[in-house]
Amino acid sequence: MTFQDTGARIAREDRLEKLATVAVQVGLGLRPGQELVMTAPLDALPLARAITEQAYRAGASNVTTLYTDELATLLRFTHADDAAFDAAPAWLYEGMAAAYRAGAARLAITGDDPSLLAGQDAEKVARANRARSKAYLPALELIAGFATNWTIVSAATPAWARAVFPGEPDEVAVARLWDAIFAASRIEGDDPVAAWAAHNADLRRRTEFLNAKRYRALRYRGPGTDLEVGLADEHEWHGGATRAGNEIVCNANIPTEEVFTTPHRLRVSGTVTSTKPLAYQGTVIEEIQVRFEEGRIVEAASRTGKAVLEKVLDTDEGARRLGEVALVPHSSPISRSGLLFYNTLFDENAASHIALGQAYSKCIRGGLAMGEDDLVAHGCNRSLIHIDWMIGSGEIAVDGVTADGVVEPLMRHGEWVSRS
Repeated sequence: MTFQDTGARIAREDRLEKLATVAVQVGLGLRPGQELVMTAPLDALPLARAITEQAYRAGASNVTTLYTDELATLLRFTHADDAAFDAAPAWLYEGMAAAYRAGAARLAITGDDPSLLAGQDAEKVARANRARSKAYLPALELIAGFATNWTIVSAATPAWARAVFPGEPDEVAVARLWDAIFAASRIEGDDPVAAWAAHNADLRRRTEFLNAKRYRALRYRGPGTDLEVGLADEHEWHGGATRAGNEIVCNANIPTEEVFTTPHRLRVSGTVTSTKPLAYQGTVIEEIQVRFEEGRIVEAASRTGKAVLEKVLDTDEGARRLGEVALVPHSSPISRSGLLFYNTLFDENAASHIALGQAYSKCIRGGLAMGEDDLVAHGCNRSLIHIDWMIGSGEIAVDGVTADGVVEPLMRHGEWVSRS
């Protein structure tokens, strides 16, 4: 190993420790005595161990990590009986839900191969996803409702790096992807925790501006897009740091550039076209275009992954309705990188986006204390899925519509009109 190689390794280890510190202190806000449940791909082992160390340094009582193996996933599709694709380990997800109810924090490390299941039978992929979604619902409802503090971070893995930097040797691609993750996660300076505090303050100013406006709807105009998204009754905008139901302040996404709220499940109309590919459960779905009527997708098409898209939309009644709308400036650091990450955590923070499926009750005033019927009455969508896909770009204009029907410019060419 050369002196240069040694220096690069030490620099990466230092930044890995900073990312782990941000994950625990900023992402989770982990409290002394709190348990942590973490999920991670096998290739993310160095980051998972760094986070484990930082969690124990922060006073965690116990850290339990569940690792996923992509080869094992492919072996299932190669050898498992057909009936196996309608089954999922409900006991595992019930255990995770029980941990969250008991106060455990949740951390997910992403880094999956975005095309892992591209060559597999779309029907089996859809059945497996549906079975997992049903089994995971008790845990998903607690996460979507911010019952506990949780966060998502990413690790550079060879398969993911190959997708982002095709043609590069694995070692080079992984190193470049780590550089991109570190930059997007705001850990490059001397004090990344302070940098995150300043960034959260900026996002808070934006949410305060939008909450004061109380828009009835948002209107989007651009190539292939003419869409009106009605907002849920008593909706609230959130972004950056948020207070979970257990009173712990956390950042659910590392990185994050969005401000988001809950649309009304019955008040979405028009046509919208995706501006970036959607990597979903091992399939890349490109050039999505859908048409909404009375909140529901009635027509859908895509250039690739159409069979998987159709299966997703048929997951349940709520899968064809929106559960989230988010605004992101086109000049965000992730957008400026010019990279397509094939990873929703990053790509959604490069562009404004919408999400099909489950709504966040946190985004309704008093929503965390509401029952299911009250949430639906306010316009919240309920579903087994929550899938973000990008609709923003430098060619998109967004307007806010007031309760009196006044239309005000919010974004032009993908940028905020008001800097309040």
